[in-house]
Amino acid sequence: MSLREKVTVKIPASTANLGPGFDTLGMALSLYAWLEIKPAAQTSFHLYGEHLTGLPLDKSNLIYEVAQMVFDEAGVSVPELEISMYSDIPLTRGLGSSASAIVGALAGANALIGSPLSNDKLLDMATSLEKHPDNVGASLCGGIITAAWDGQRVDYIRIEPHQDLQALVIVPDFQLSTSKARDVVPKQFEKADVVHNVSRSSLLVAALASGRLDMIQKAMSDRIHQPYRASLVPGMAEILEHASEHGALGAALSGAGPTLLTLVDRHNTRKAELEQYLTGTMKQEGIHATAMWLDPDLDGAVILPDQDERPFLERIKGEINE
Repeated sequence: MSLREKVTVKIPASTANLGPGFDTLGMALSLYAWLEIKPAAQTSFHLYGEHLTGLPLDKSNLIYEVAQMVFDEAGVSVPELEISMYSDIPLTRGLGSSASAIVGALAGANALIGSPLSNDKLLDMATSLEKHPDNVGASLCGGIITAAWDGQRVDYIRIEPHQDLQALVIVPDFQLSTSKARDVVPKQFEKADVVHNVSRSSLLVAALASGRLDMIQKAMSDRIHQPYRASLVPGMAEILEHASEHGALGAALSGAGPTLLTLVDRHNTRKAELEQYLTGTMKQEGIHATAMWLDPDLDGAVILPDQDERPFLERIKGEINE
């Protein structure tokens, strides 16, 4: 085993489902977390940024636990770690914060011991933890992921996003747990609703793969989860129905929410109108929401060069400012 002195990994946020692709479609977004892992004499944590406040600072921390899974899988022992993390990804907002932590821990721990595990193995491990492959697949691989999981193995195809595709996300100032959002989704569906989603999801994958941005609006229609989750996110039903009238290619609940995602042609001249419509609709519901223009991230989890000897936080702030 070749044990490195430290590893720093940059991990993108992600949006899942994209409307009809429940638990199967995901896209990486240009919002990031950074994680540094070092072997140490005693385990310690340095968590920076408001989005990591309150997370465990002992070995019950998810990143530590996931790193140890990698070491166990590879048959090596690195029991004590110094873990540093900074994240711009809001927690429990539907932007893949837990997936980014899992992917960062897997990729970082694997690189620390010489990368004995393949990316496919890391994705299988990530999905077994997250229980669906969309967010973790996007964060690991970048771009757009369509994936299927049989409970043990993930089969996936990565789609390169069209160069004109951009995302505008609206992040409400309240959290929504994934478990709560899943509880409102029925266990059974009418055949017509299943056919609706299968056809739209297939159409959406074809549109994204072929660059047919004009087909995205009709393809993002969903009857499996969004109608039931709309009660949890005020303004959501209005936005999903009418965002396209204000310049969006399509709109969806991002993951389990409460963030709402719109896809946009970056050359569209109505961007300001769309942003104003989205934030205004939330404001009418008494909800403050932050608008963020994001690009699809193309790289996924990236191990950063380790020649830079500056302290972790100084290096990360340098990255952000660039």
